[in-house]
Amino acid sequence: MKTQLTLLFAILLLTSACADRAKGQVPEAVKKAFQAKYPGEDDPDWETDSNGFFESSFKIDGKHYRADFDKDGNWIETERSIDFDDLPEPVREKIKNEYDRSEITEIEEVEHPQKGLFFDIEFKRSGKNKDVELDKNGKVIN
Repeated sequence: MKTQLTLLFAILLLTSACADRAKGQVPEAVKKAFQAKYPGEDDPDWETDSNGFFESSFKIDGKHYRADFDKDGNWIETERSIDFDDLPEPVREKIKNEYDRSEITEIEEVEHPQKGLFFDIEFKRSGKNKDVELDKNGKVIN
């Protein structure tokens, strides 16, 4: 038991140290791009995502957002998790008519430089989950 507690403490300490190090390693170009995109948001939390992008977490008007930037400061996308009832009516109708709502595992509102605003709906499937991207009119865009 004592060994397990010592190991747990060491893991927590190492995780904390790595998170602080990652925050300090955000390139200046990324920080400047974030400030240009979100002026006034001066204290985002940073981490590196599975694609190697720098992901900032921050709040605007009490809503939590995540914005991704590449190492050169190019904005990749911004997303936030939302509820089914927050979707536009045409998107809700599309899901009700063509998908099994009970299989939804996550809904995100996404802003993308090329695709614009869209909704990423993740459905639970055996094996790998399925993502469907819908525009505000309920049209599939992926």
